[in-house]
Amino acid sequence: MGEAESDSPVFRRPWLNREPGQLIGRGHPAGDFLEAYRWQLLEEAPGVLRVRAHLPDHVKNPRGQLFGGFTPTYIDLIALLTVRAGQPRQGWKTWLATTSMRIDYFEPIVGPHFLIESKLAKARGRTRAVETRFYDPEDTLAVFAFTLIREMPLGRPLGDG
Repeated sequence: MGEAESDSPVFRRPWLNREPGQLIGRGHPAGDFLEAYRWQLLEEAPGVLRVRAHLPDHVKNPRGQLFGGFTPTYIDLIALLTVRAGQPRQGWKTWLATTSMRIDYFEPIVGPHFLIESKLAKARGRTRAVETRFYDPEDTLAVFAFTLIREMPLGRPLGDG
C-alpha cells in the first residue's frame, strides 16, 4: 500500500513486509489476533488466494471449535487480501471497505489447521465480490462466504460513501 497520492494521508502498513510463503506480516490488528503471520501461503494469483491457516486457542469455543463469531474475522481479512492478490503491495491508492458478508456454516472447524480458498468472483466499478471457502483437514466444505467490498480513494473522508 506504500505511498499515497500527495493529497491523501499516508498510512503505515507494517504487515506488508512478509517472508516468503507468508500471506501477511505482523502489525495488522485483525491479522495479529488470528496469528495470520503463521499461515502458509499456498497460492497467490490475481484475485485468488489459498492458505493453510491454523486455529489459535483464543478463537476456540469451549468444545475446541472455531467460535462462530470469529469466522467473519477470518473471512473479512482473506476477502480484502483476495481483492489485492497478485498485485504489487506497494503503491495501493485505495482503501477497501467491507459492505456486506453472508456466511453459511456447514461443519465445525476444529483444526489444528484448515484450508481457506478465496477468489474474486466479480469486479464492477468500485465493487468487488469475493467467494471464500473453508475446508477441514478431510477436504470437506465447512464454511462458505460471499463478501462485497467497496474500493474507496485514500483521501476520501471516512463515512463519505
